[in-house]
Amino acid sequence: MSINTSFIIPHKGREDMLIETLTSIASLTTPKEQYEVVLVSQNKEISNTLSAFIKTVNLRVVYNDENNTISHSRNLGAGLATGEYLAFLDADVSLASNWLDVMIDTLKTRDNTALVSAMQVNSPNAPPLEKIRTALSNAELDVPVSFLPGRNLFLLKETFEAAGKFPEHLLTCEDYFFTDKVSKLGELFYTSQTQYIHIGEDKAYAPMYKKEIWRGQSNIASLKGRRIPLREWPSFVVPFAFTGGLLLAFLAIIFSQPIVAIVMLVGALLPFTAYTWRLKRLVKQQVTWWHCSLFYLLYFPARALGTLIGVRGAVSTSSHK
Repeated sequence: MSINTSFIIPHKGREDMLIETLTSIASLTTPKEQYEVVLVSQNKEISNTLSAFIKTVNLRVVYNDENNTISHSRNLGAGLATGEYLAFLDADVSLASNWLDVMIDTLKTRDNTALVSAMQVNSPNAPPLEKIRTALSNAELDVPVSFLPGRNLFLLKETFEAAGKFPEHLLTCEDYFFTDKVSKLGELFYTSQTQYIHIGEDKAYAPMYKKEIWRGQSNIASLKGRRIPLREWPSFVVPFAFTGGLLLAFLAIIFSQPIVAIVMLVGALLPFTAYTWRLKRLVKQQVTWWHCSLFYLLYFPARALGTLIGVRGAVSTSSHK
């Protein structure tokens, strides 16, 4: 039985979540002879625990320089893949047992579909922030979408090559950039027929704030070389409108300009209220109004600050620990 799917997993840092990812792959209902796993590690070496997966999931390990981007690791792994299909996974996801069967079936049976991804589900005892992230990820299901997150992507290898691979110049937002290019070749489909748990999902607000500053640094760079649809502009404009509006309102109060302060405050609160209301509709009774509000109170300033940092130059961090 020949290999038809190559899992590509970039990795850097701790191994505990990666081990859970590989364990979920080993538990797939798909026969193990039909897939391989190409692990692109930016560590110096792998542990004995990871080495044990070499036979279990047909694991191959290749090493990449720690200073290269996650896109570079993905492209390196794809270049070594022998499968007809490529399954790009982050090193902190746990797949449902039917994941690969559903991915292949969906790509084969849906006309004009170029890329497939599974829905996210909460981990057991998920905190409010994880429930928020999951709800936002699942805002559109079982329909063609405009973007798919890079945590689990499934497509033909020839489609990957035709799309021009992942953008190695970006530290973040590379999934926006790549899936936008794939959308020119066919539909992006987000299915509820299988799922995954994002083990490394944000669970506390303070780390989320720091991570969003990092994520925002490639916002401007991700605009280059592609057409920006109207639906994306709010994600760039609203963080500055909210953060700038609050700062200007504060300054207006200091300089005894109450009318200006009110105008600025209303301008900041209108998009904040709209986004919070939409989020509360998505999470329903799972999460309180307070946690929904707190999410955007931190998210908008972090994204605005990250974008400004990105204009001056990227800050370094690990995007795939």
